[in-house]
Amino acid sequence: MNDLCADIGYKSINHYGEELCGDHVDVVEENEDSTVIVLADGLGSGVKASILSTLTSKIISTMMAAGLPIEECVSTIAATLPVCSVRGVAYSTFTIIHLRNNEYVEIIQYDNPQVVILRNDVNYEYPRTEMNVGGKKIFKSVIKLQENDIFVAMSDGCPHAGIGISYNFGWKRKDIISYLETVATGGYTAKNIATMLVDECNRLYASKPGDDATACVIRVRKRVPMNMLFGPPSNRDDCDRMMSLFFSKEGKHIICGGTTSSIAAKYLRKPVKASLNFERSDIPPIAEIEGVDLVTEGVITVNRVVEYAKDYLGENVHYQHWSFKRDGASLISRLLFEEATDINFYVGRAINPAHQNPDLPINFSIKMNLVEELSKYLKQMGKRIKVSYF
Repeated sequence: MNDLCADIGYKSINHYGEELCGDHVDVVEENEDSTVIVLADGLGSGVKASILSTLTSKIISTMMAAGLPIEECVSTIAATLPVCSVRGVAYSTFTIIHLRNNEYVEIIQYDNPQVVILRNDVNYEYPRTEMNVGGKKIFKSVIKLQENDIFVAMSDGCPHAGIGISYNFGWKRKDIISYLETVATGGYTAKNIATMLVDECNRLYASKPGDDATACVIRVRKRVPMNMLFGPPSNRDDCDRMMSLFFSKEGKHIICGGTTSSIAAKYLRKPVKASLNFERSDIPPIAEIEGVDLVTEGVITVNRVVEYAKDYLGENVHYQHWSFKRDGASLISRLLFEEATDINFYVGRAINPAHQNPDLPINFSIKMNLVEELSKYLKQMGKRIKVSYF
């Protein structure tokens, strides 16, 4: 077993005037190191296309994750989905990316634009084997993974971008590859690469997409552990045990909360150096403790991180706020969303007397909910999460 993992991110834009997207991405984990990702593009656009693509991706990803052969998956889809009375086609087009033990990837493609693979930040021409399944031409590839490999699957709304507006015949594959090669050198996360690609498509469509456009990006990287301490323990006698476990863990260390940072400083026998530099008026300033990578305020800062995490999984519009700023919430977001792959939370259950003021919108349950919500969003980003309560 290696120490590689997959960072997976995707984004879609709808056909102009449509409420629903006709593309759908489904991610199913077989186990901690094996994942099935399916991008399906339903026939046409709108509600009908959305139903077709959702059913297709759900059926394929579930069957593939259960270890069933592609032939059975395709025949099941053909038998399950209705046939279009106009075109006579029974199901949507699809791209399957099957990561096996983070060592190999199996790519199966039917009528979607061919997957782009970047290796060492340049286009990698990979082998394809043509198969005939149920009368359909399907391409299959098996590739050994390397660190920093980037896989980009897309629906045909991406190469169609700009037809009759920016380009006569759309955004050509070689130009998309050139764009991705430029972006790849920035070290962005999979989600941000997908966001930039789809935003560029939207620009080429003059913000009125003539088709649903979806990009799904998988970035292969090494595992990076991270540790976050939030709140003092309910029993004061557990302070040393909590700190000992926290600081013994490999990786960077983040401490959130004034009381918590004081306990950590006492344990390390180092002073807390407060900062008076307010990067943002709505986020309390950070502090410094020698031996700790980041020290921030607690509930207000973590609440903002939760907001950023929710947005990151959706439209990702707040990226421009937290991607470069130096306030506590932005710094935590960059560490957790972009850098970390395995995150250990150490959460104290002590009740802060200041939070019991009925005039304040903060209480013990809100603090616990923040941890649960942040953990949920980080898991959806593909992070491994472990929460220990004290």
